[in-house]
Amino acid sequence: MPSDRETAFAVWITGLPASGKSTVARALAAELAGKGIRAAVLESDAVRREIAPNAGYGDAERDAFYATVSYLAGVLVSHGVPVIVDATANRRAYRDRARKAIPRFLEVHVRCPPAVCQARDPKGIYRRGAEGTAQNVPGVSAPYEPPLLPEVVVDGERDDPAVAARHIVSALEKIGFLPRGPGDATETGDPL
Repeated sequence: MPSDRETAFAVWITGLPASGKSTVARALAAELAGKGIRAAVLESDAVRREIAPNAGYGDAERDAFYATVSYLAGVLVSHGVPVIVDATANRRAYRDRARKAIPRFLEVHVRCPPAVCQARDPKGIYRRGAEGTAQNVPGVSAPYEPPLLPEVVVDGERDDPAVAARHIVSALEKIGFLPRGPGDATETGDPL
């Protein structure tokens, strides 16, 4: 029987601010819970608030912050806790660091047009960026480097979050991070 360390995994959900990452993360947590898997969710705003309240948004501060997030995810996975990371991590290097540190790692890109993200803007990030009161906004005044080869791509403008979550679970099953459910001998549906 495999150990907890051999069965836990990390799913990193990345995308521009307001692309729909948190909605997909919540749907994925619910989908996994329905399969009896309790995943920890590391949401970047909560980690900033609770663990790194003084973390800034410059390159060096972001590098240190995402190193912390990667470390936390790795510790949880090493103790048998599946993890969903809900974080923009605007540079590939941040996510690649986590991929190298966590053997069972899956990356999800929530792709969404910048204009749609800016129109949503639930936290006022884009508005504050345009006013100059927020610095280094990914996709505006800071680069956002989308994943080159994510295991799953979600259309943040059109895809239903529950359907996206099922596709992520299917990808986890396909690569062997989750056992296939009854009747899942063949993959059904189109990949996102």
